[in-house]
Parts: sequence; structure tokens; C-alpha cells
Amino acid sequence: MDPRMPVLVGYGQFNQRDENPQTEPVDLMVAAARAAADPRVLEAVDSVRVVNLLSWRYRDPGRLLAQSVGAQDATTRYTGIGGNVPQSLVNQACLDIQAGRAGVVLIAGAETWRSRTKLRAAGKRAQWTSQDESVPLAEGSDEVMVLAGPEDLRIHLDRPAYVYPMFEQALRIAAGRTPDEHRRHIGELWSQFSAIAATNPHAWNREPVSAEEIWQPGPSNRMVSWPYTKLMNSNNMVDQGAALVLMSVDRATYLQIPSERWVFPYAGSDSHDTYTIGERAEFHQSPAIRIAGRRALELAETSVDDMDLIDVYSCFPSAVQVAANELGLPLGDPQRPLTVTGGLTFAGGPWNNYVTHSIATMAEQLAANPGKRGFITANGGYLTKHSFGVYGTEPPAHEFRWEDAQQDVDREPTRTAITEWTGVGTVEAWTTPVSRTGEPEKAFLAVRTQEDARVLAVITDATEAETTVREDIAGAKVQVNDDGTATLV
Repeated sequence: MDPRMPVLVGYGQFNQRDENPQTEPVDLMVAAARAAADPRVLEAVDSVRVVNLLSWRYRDPGRLLAQSVGAQDATTRYTGIGGNVPQSLVNQACLDIQAGRAGVVLIAGAETWRSRTKLRAAGKRAQWTSQDESVPLAEGSDEVMVLAGPEDLRIHLDRPAYVYPMFEQALRIAAGRTPDEHRRHIGELWSQFSAIAATNPHAWNREPVSAEEIWQPGPSNRMVSWPYTKLMNSNNMVDQGAALVLMSVDRATYLQIPSERWVFPYAGSDSHDTYTIGERAEFHQSPAIRIAGRRALELAETSVDDMDLIDVYSCFPSAVQVAANELGLPLGDPQRPLTVTGGLTFAGGPWNNYVTHSIATMAEQLAANPGKRGFITANGGYLTKHSFGVYGTEPPAHEFRWEDAQQDVDREPTRTAITEWTGVGTVEAWTTPVSRTGEPEKAFLAVRTQEDARVLAVITDATEAETTVREDIAGAKVQVNDDGTATLV
């Protein structure tokens, strides 16, 4: 075995359920790190890399974490935004360890959105750690990800809870299902995820939920944006932290870490689809998932059929279905569910850090089942940025391999997106945001022009918006105005 081969030796998770809003994100990262490795291993850390967090602003959260676990001389890095980030961090850590640029890498993230929300509701401000300007900003703090173009922003199509249900409608239309058939379909899928969360000791919500309870709106499960109820949305109202520790085989041997805890990253890949959704060739497809996901498996000299454990990024049902379709994964297979955690609705969706939890859970299950292999998918933005990882307990026959698949993704066809357009077009997909009292407020539309370009538009009339819930308007004609508003013809 190559002594430089990277190995994942620590994986810890922590849920803060006490009614104590003074527990801050860095506290959860410290708790997760201590669950991942013993003090002498944490003291050997020479690089701390923290996933971007939204609950609180630190100038350098990695510095606070390093000081708390005794890694006084560690370098630090803080990432940009995206659910793809944790797997990308693992990919980079493996390359750095293999090349000798890092010895022991600690990857961590945490969110205390639940506590922050409670404090705000009480009219209070969190009294959490504030680093003054004498603390340099961590490397990577200025990374940004552009999620929306002018065609999105002018109609306020500006959040995942609006965009992913549009992808869902495109999936339904491509599958040839009626609206009710498809809602039952995704209710069954999400109920299977809920059942997995019930078996996951780290899941935030371990109460199994039936398919009908998920797809039918009710007092505790309001419709958010048609066809998604609250239970089809990621749950960010959590206080959760997770941490991973990676090092070389040589260092793991020196530190006497039991080999039964070792999990080997075999290969990884990264890529992205078009940053603006209007330019996607189809809303129910993802060339980046298809190409980069399969590339990671090829680099690991294996196939998706050989994967025993799989965790597909699951912020919304459409994200899972698109990935499953592109990777050739069957939905609903009880022998091989598409999650090890239960997904972001039930296991918990701590903003950018979910995949740190999915990798930690995957590692636990692999270590408990020697000889098995696992596959992680990670997604940031609106099915925008993607990262993949293949893992196993047996040492690979080759070095860790990684590839940026963007060159091949960029060869895939895209669609012309028009910002200002006037004319009659055809409805391609849509979603209808609903008020907290259950009334449709507006409807966002993806419209194809006669030239087969795409324009994004919004129906602002509440009566017409109600029609988009009551009727299937796929293929309907709409008048689009140059300000982005639209009316049914």
C-alpha cells in the first residue's frame, strides 16, 4: 500500500437539541471534531477547512476550531457557498495529502439556524463569538457563486424553493404523468427517505412519514410552491455539525489509528451545469451530473451497479430524480435506497454542510460493513455545481484519482435565454408559490419561444395563478410582455 495514499480516519456528527440558543456554530464543529477523533489526532491537524456557514459570520472560523482542538499551527481555509463544497473539500484534501502539501486535514461545518431563528423571534441577538479586524479573513472567504442571471432576477425567481419545483414539473411532463400521479410518485419517494432517517441515529427527524402525509397539504404541511409541500423542502431549522479527518496511510499508521476505522476515498470529480437556469438545454436533465458522476466511477475503476451504499443529494425531490436518471439509478429500490441519512428534509439540511454529514454517515456504515463501496453526490445552487466521491474499505489498486470534467460538460448543448421578449410562447414548466393561508400568489413560468429559445416570466394575477394549480398548463399558450409579466392566452 502506498504510504501517501489518503484515508478517511475520522467522521463525527453532533446534533444540538437543547433549548440553549447560546450554542454557536463553532461549538458544534468542535463537538463534531471531538466525536471524529481523539485529542492526539486532532492536535496533529495541520490544515483546517471549514464549509461556508450562514448562521453566523466569523472572519476565520477555522482558526477558532483549530485553537479549540489543540491544532495551534494549522493553516485555515473557508469556502464559498454551495452544497457541493464538502465533497469538493474531500477531493482537494486527498490530492493535497497525496502530493505532500498537507499532513492531517480537518474538514468541518455547522449551522445553528434553529437557535438563531428562535433568538430573532424573541427579539434578541445572538451573543456569539465576534472576531475583530485584527484576525485576517480566512483564505477562500471571497469565493462567490453566481446563481441567477438578469432574466431570473427581474421576475424575482431567486430561491431554491421556486426553482426546484419548476424542475419537478419538467420531470413530470417528460414522464407523462398527471399532476396527481406525479405528486403521489414523489410522496412515495420522500416517504422512503423518511424511513431511512428513522434508522439514522444522527437524523434530526426520526419519525417516519407516510407518502400521503408528504404529498397532501395540511395544517402542519402547507403547500410552499406548487407542487411542493413543506415536507418536500430541505429542513434548515436545525442545529447540526459534522467533521471529517483525513491523512495519509503512513500518518494513520504512525498515529496508531485502528485500521477498522479506515475508509479510502478512491476517486472524485467536479463540474457544473450552466450557472443561469435559463440556458439549461432541458430542466429535467443535468449533463454535469451524467458526465462527472460517471467519470468519478470510471476513475475508481468501478460502476454504479457495484455501489452498495449511495447518497444522492436530496434538497428537493427533483434533485434526486434528475441525478438518478442521469446516473442510471433506479428509484424506490428497497435493497439500495438512494440515501444513507434520510435526506435534507428528514436527516436535516444545514445549508451548505449536509454532505459532510452524508460522508460521515457513509463512512460509519462502510466501516461497519467491510468490503462494501459507497458513492456520494453533492449539489450546489440550482442543480448547478456538482461533486462526486467513491469510497470503500479495501485499499484501492491505484492512487486517489480526481478529474475536473468541465471540458466535456461544456461541449453539451445549451439553450438561448432571452431577458426581454414580447410575444406568445408555450409553457415549458412552472411553479406557483402559495401564501401561508393557502392562496396561490403568482406563477413563475419557463416559456419556449417560436425559435425554441427560453424566456422566464411571471403571472402576477392571483386568479390566473390559481388556474395554474387547478389545471395542467403544460404546452399552454401565454402572452409574455417585455417586463417579464405574462398572462394565459
